[in-house]
Amino acid sequence: MILRISAALRACANVIAPRDMPRAVRALAGLLVLATAFEALNYTTSLVSLTGWPDDLIYHAILFGSTLLCALRAVLRRCERLPWALLALAVGLWGAGNLYWTVALQFDAAPPYPSLADALWLGVYPPAYLAIVLLVRGRLPHVDSRLWLDGIIAVLTAGALSATILFGAIQDATGGDPSVVATNLAYPLSDMVLLATIAGAMTIGRGRLDRSMLFFAGGIAAFAIADSGYLFALAEGTYVTGAALDLGWPVAVLLVGLAAWQPAAAAQERRERRPSIVIPATLALTSLGILVYDHFDRTNLLALGLAAASLLAVILRVVLTHRESQEILAATRHQARTDPLTGLGNRFALLDGLERALAADGPHVLLLFDLDGFKNYNDSFGHPAGDALLARLGTMLAAATDAGGGGAYRIGGDEFCVIAACPDEAALAALVACARAALSEEGEGFNVGASCGHALLPTEAPDGAEALRVADRRLYAEKQGGRVSARVQSARVLRRALDEWDAELGEHTGDVAELARGVARRLELDDDEVERIATAAELHDVGKIAIPRSILRKPGPLDAEEWAFMMRHTLIGERIAQGAPALSGVAGLIRSSHERWDGAGYPDGLAGDGIPLGAQIVFVCDSYSAMTTDRCYKPGMSEAEAVEELQLHAGTQFAPRVVGAFVAELAIRTVSVLD
Repeated sequence: MILRISAALRACANVIAPRDMPRAVRALAGLLVLATAFEALNYTTSLVSLTGWPDDLIYHAILFGSTLLCALRAVLRRCERLPWALLALAVGLWGAGNLYWTVALQFDAAPPYPSLADALWLGVYPPAYLAIVLLVRGRLPHVDSRLWLDGIIAVLTAGALSATILFGAIQDATGGDPSVVATNLAYPLSDMVLLATIAGAMTIGRGRLDRSMLFFAGGIAAFAIADSGYLFALAEGTYVTGAALDLGWPVAVLLVGLAAWQPAAAAQERRERRPSIVIPATLALTSLGILVYDHFDRTNLLALGLAAASLLAVILRVVLTHRESQEILAATRHQARTDPLTGLGNRFALLDGLERALAADGPHVLLLFDLDGFKNYNDSFGHPAGDALLARLGTMLAAATDAGGGGAYRIGGDEFCVIAACPDEAALAALVACARAALSEEGEGFNVGASCGHALLPTEAPDGAEALRVADRRLYAEKQGGRVSARVQSARVLRRALDEWDAELGEHTGDVAELARGVARRLELDDDEVERIATAAELHDVGKIAIPRSILRKPGPLDAEEWAFMMRHTLIGERIAQGAPALSGVAGLIRSSHERWDGAGYPDGLAGDGIPLGAQIVFVCDSYSAMTTDRCYKPGMSEAEAVEELQLHAGTQFAPRVVGAFVAELAIRTVSVLD
């Protein structure tokens, strides 16, 4: 039990005087707490009976000691120096007012009212208001405007409650000279504003204000209770000096002084906060309750005015919330219909555009584009560069089609669409040419263009889905008859040159190409990729035309110098293929066609999945063809022996997945031949 009490006392001590306080400040705080506890016993019990100047000395020591706590906080720590200096001024003014009253007026039979002490006490409020605002702004730098409005609503509602409960009662109880009435009402009015400001700060913070603000709020509440109780008792003639009510002011200033040294909340990652409507709704009901209460028991005009102002602020808050909801809805709709990379409309926007075009007067056209050479660009320069290229092309397409009254869209990958009015074939041809030019870019080592398919609306397609099918069918036909044929024609020229130079070598590459085409299909690659790999297989030895025949036809093993010369043929083949733009996607596969799975190949020593899949396929098919072909210096293996050799070296020399697909493809071919 003793240990538990000791631990509880230590915990309380750490709350009142945190460990990071300087030792002298911590000692001062402890002395002030003990002095306040002593005064509490003196005012509320018979255990201590201290009166006269010793009691006044302890009382004022608490006031000015608390002032010193705030001042030391402003001097010793750079952050929030100004607000704590202002609070030191406020607490010091309160202490000065008490000191003046004690020394000059306490024993006066008819002290003047209002007096200099009242001026000092009322001077507390302006620096206190400013300090609260500075603390809230410094600790809550990123606050939604609606949260600030919630704070204003809280200020007005708290003020209305205070005016209803305290201000009216004091107003009814006080009387006399107008200056006396004004002074008596100034205290509760100032306390009311101060309390309302604290309530607004707590509302704005939504749980993000730290322990120092809670101490500060407690001190202000103690001030308000002591002031209101004193004025009400004074008006009723029941005030007694040295009673429990007098304890409120030293407790209040002590809490403010201790607040200066409470730890700030740990910095949190800034998150987007959506202000809840619960707090303003609750405050609105409170203000409405005050107005309803006035119907049965009349309250003062100040309370009614504050309650009405609070309801108006709540209405403004609802308007702001509705406006933001509309903005969020509009932004969400925009994001749902916009491609984030290019800023063009996406597939959803395209479908809406098709519906509008089908419902509009006059013929329209849907153009569907697929970029040619983009995959090679992506492989060569990387995906970030590919994304940048798509963004540039999208911007150019939008600019080109806007001039003609059209709308541009990106529906995924490297596919773009355009919907535009199309009065005749000449307009269609001009639009296609303009869009192709916008979707084309050429540079060192790359050439990106666009294939196009179109559908006339509504003559060729009664709905959007059919329009997309018609355009896609025409797009595929153009790609097959355009870009692929250019690749085939370029490959055919090089293949003819290879055949003329060495017919045997040309026959070998034809066999490799057929095998590679079958393996690529078995690996479920798309048609364009299959043809690209088959073309690379057909031309993988084109660089050998630069190798002397004496090396190619040497009956024995090559020496080191000859072998180094031989290994250059893949680099030579790459350079030859790069001379034809249609073969730009093939050149890289030729370069890597002799890389090994274990990294022991040439020319770059690539390994594993670092080797392009097409090059892996060409290497396996080329090796099989070489093993089963008779040479002048050794007979070829049987098909079974060659397959066994491939499987034996799968995972070291050859890609295991490719070997598996090759063996399956070869088995199907063998069965077909036997049948």
